Amino acid sequence: MNVSRRSTSSRVSSRVSSRVSATRVALAGGIALSSVVLLSGTAFAHVSVQPQGEAAKGGYATVNIKVPNERDNASTVKLEVNFPLDHPLASVMPQPIPGWKAEVTKSKLSKPLELHGKKINEAVSKVTWTADGSKIGPGQFQQFPLSLGQLPEDTDQLVLKAIQTYDNKEIVRWIEEPKEGADEPQNPAPVLKLSAASGDHHGGGATATTAPSAPASEDAKAGHDDKAGAHEEKAAAASSSSSDTTARILGVIGILVGIAGVAFGVLAGRRRSA
Repeated sequence: MNVSRRSTSSRVSSRVSSRVSATRVALAGGIALSSVVLLSGTAFAHVSVQPQGEAAKGGYATVNIKVPNERDNASTVKLEVNFPLDHPLASVMPQPIPGWKAEVTKSKLSKPLELHGKKINEAVSKVTWTADGSKIGPGQFQQFPLSLGQLPEDTDQLVLKAIQTYDNKEIVRWIEEPKEGADEPQNPAPVLKLSAASGDHHGGGATATTAPSAPASEDAKAGHDDKAGAHEEKAAAASSSSSDTTARILGVIGILVGIAGVAFGVLAGRRRSA
């Protein structure tokens, strides 16, 4: 009888040990999964600038300033985007967004900018969007489209420092310039990469022959208007693309959660069979 009892006790102890080990494995897997999900969310949760189509040197472009809401208990009610005056842009036009008021600020240039044969003494230094009946709530994002031109030809990128304000008065400054070869800073500034200049986008040259008798400045303006309209259509298509990207990210997270669920299901089955 003592031998039988010792054998039974040994089997029970073994089962308990197996359950404890399985529970530890499941908990470790759950913690790892949570870390992956949290880190994935962090990687995408900063203000960024995304060109719609080509952003070529010397040309015009439409871009989206993408602003995610990072807080669970506050909403974004203001966004300020600053433009570098060492590579000035003569034209920055925000697209109207329902529920938001846009204000364009210009500053005088120390060195006049020459555009289409004209000297420009000031350039856009800042665009500010303020909530006017709308806001970016927790778990949401908003895109702020801009038409930019003429893009500089003496740089490969534009750093657009941004300031995000929440309705609880918290301010997040996305102003740290990323350095090549270094880790991404905690609050990176949005960076617009510029591609090589092309004949179709260089200073509106493609439209200059449409009206030979008109002054060059009028031809350039007409080219800018035509391109702005085309870029706005691209912006709408890009918005849909961004939604698809978000859906894919959520799909991956769903798969990871499903795997964790299967692991817990197997563990539960073993407990019942034991």
